[in-house]
Amino acid sequence: MDSLSDMDIVPRSTRIDLQGPPVAAGGDGWPAPGCRCASCGLLRAAGIRHEPFEPGRFRLGGVPLARCPREEVPGGHEVRGPGGERVLVAPRPGDRPLPPPGAVYDAVLLDLVGDPGHLGRLRHAGAVTPSTAVVAVHVDHRVRSPRELRRRLAHWLRPVDGPHRTLLLGGARSGKSAEAELRLLACPRVTYLATSAPRDGDPEWRARVEAHRRRRPSWWRTVETTALAGALASAEPDGAVLVDGIGTWLAAAVDEAGAWDEPDAVGPRLDELVEAWRGTPARVVAVSDEVGLSVVPATRSGRAFRDLLGGLNQRLAAESESAALVVAGRVTDLP
Repeated sequence: MDSLSDMDIVPRSTRIDLQGPPVAAGGDGWPAPGCRCASCGLLRAAGIRHEPFEPGRFRLGGVPLARCPREEVPGGHEVRGPGGERVLVAPRPGDRPLPPPGAVYDAVLLDLVGDPGHLGRLRHAGAVTPSTAVVAVHVDHRVRSPRELRRRLAHWLRPVDGPHRTLLLGGARSGKSAEAELRLLACPRVTYLATSAPRDGDPEWRARVEAHRRRRPSWWRTVETTALAGALASAEPDGAVLVDGIGTWLAAAVDEAGAWDEPDAVGPRLDELVEAWRGTPARVVAVSDEVGLSVVPATRSGRAFRDLLGGLNQRLAAESESAALVVAGRVTDLP
């Protein structure tokens, strides 16, 4: 079991002297007294405890944060340090402090476990910049272990610049789409490429699409397209792209090529996509179905689609900096 006490997970700004623990727990600490959940049980068995968040445990320019002047903002407050440093604080779990227009912070103390998207919102607004120190507070059993928290914070605190490609594979309802979104929630600019063709007269499918839409931050840009290669080629180097997903794109591409009876006819579209994937300047996270986890298709066209997708997954993975398999919401990195 990993402890967080010695983890280098808080990017330190050169402009601010902020001392304190790398993370701070919620009001009951982590593990919470008497809690029987797996997260608390793992820490308790390992003899690890993270103390609750207390402003006095953080020092700004040598002065305890609790003694610095503060001003209320919606959802929290901001603190001014002795040298004019500006710090935004979420005082309680679930708080989402909103800065006044034009505010830029030297540090933010946020409930990232509760809402990592709030960090993305602050970055999108310009309140958090690359030189802003970001500290996770109120961490608790909403995340299953310090190791899992470390994994998530690596995505949120140090977003990877493009070009960088990640392929996330998994079966139906494995949590692969949620994992893709989780990785990009703290990014300031995300383009969501929805690749499924419209299904008129299918209310169940529309409900699924709507559920995904509600889960995404409001400042993400959604583009519904099957022209995936062009979208990847024209993506901005400083933006992030989420492709959901490769399987629905392939089904649309086979339809457009009339290739259900002649699968080889869709080959040029696959080559075009792989070339665009290799050449994109952006940070891209794509979701695809791991076809080896599904039942053997009963039809010739179904087996052809399985073979096409399996081959395409292999080609995209070969051109990716990272790939992972998602099973029951848990992630295994693939070497």
